[in-house]
Formats: sequence, C-alpha cells, structure tokens
Amino acid sequence: MWKIAKQIVKVGIATEAPPAADFEETALRINKEILNILGRALTIREVDAGSCNGCELELNALGNVYYNLEGLGIKFVASPRHADMLLVTGPVTRNMAQALQLTFDATPEPKLVVAVGDCAINGGIFGTSYATLGGVDKVLTVDLAIPGCPPEPKAILQGILTAVQYRLESRTGANSN
Repeated sequence: MWKIAKQIVKVGIATEAPPAADFEETALRINKEILNILGRALTIREVDAGSCNGCELELNALGNVYYNLEGLGIKFVASPRHADMLLVTGPVTRNMAQALQLTFDATPEPKLVVAVGDCAINGGIFGTSYATLGGVDKVLTVDLAIPGCPPEPKAILQGILTAVQYRLESRTGANSN
C-alpha cells in the first residue's frame, strides 16, 4: 500500500479534466431540444453487429456521471419496439444480418439508424470477407455515421443529436410541401 501511496504523491492523481463550465448549459440545451423535437426522452436500441466491443465501451461511458446521458433525456432500451433510434456498432457479420434487419423492422416509424465507429461505416479492420458483409449500409439505410475507432463519447453524443436534428429537419421539410 505504501508503494501506491508514494506513487500517488509522486505522480498525482491521473484523471480526465472535469467538464467545461458551460457543459451544464449545454446539457440543459440538449435536454430542451430533445423534448421539443420528440416531446419525451429519446430512446435508443444499441445493436452490436459483430464489433470488437471498443465502441460499446465508449457507449457505456455515456451513462457515467461525467456525461450523464439519462440526465440529457436520452436512454437505452432493451426492445426495438420502444426505440426511436438504432445505434449499430461493428461490421455486420453474416450471422447478424438477419437479426439486424428484424430489429430494424420491429422499430416503429419514424426510426433513425446511426452507424457508430469505422467498422459500422465500412467494415473497418474487418472489411468484407467470408464472415462479414462490411458496413451497416449493406443491410440498412444509414441516416448518420459517426467515424472513429472507437469514437469518443463526445463524438457519439454529438452524432446522436445531429441525427435527431436531421430527422426534425426532414419532417419539417415534408410538412412544408
């Protein structure tokens, strides 16, 4: 124990910097935007189509106290029947293609599909092979792609908000015609 204590005194406590002072204002704005667009919390069904789990680790980080995803009015759900959005990670393996399509079919309209990470966008390091079809766009129409290997939680959060705003704009454009 003394060895660890000496190391802490020598190095200091290594942690991430706290969120910027304006993060609280940003969080309130995000929550307000989501409630204005949907009238309720945004619900997301995450589907791992064959990833290495790097993107899942970053998605899990969104639930910690640093990012507080649920405090922003966004929550993950177990059933696609309760989801507004599908977040898909990993290249689509041949064994997951049908399950991904069934999940998409079970999601009520209007539904959004977001590809998270390089593998979900174009197959990443796995590419296209006997085991994988490549990116999510080989199976579903993707509304938004979030690049990175894996993308940082901030990038994922920004992507989620961009997708919701995209959906609102497409609805508004459809209503004005």
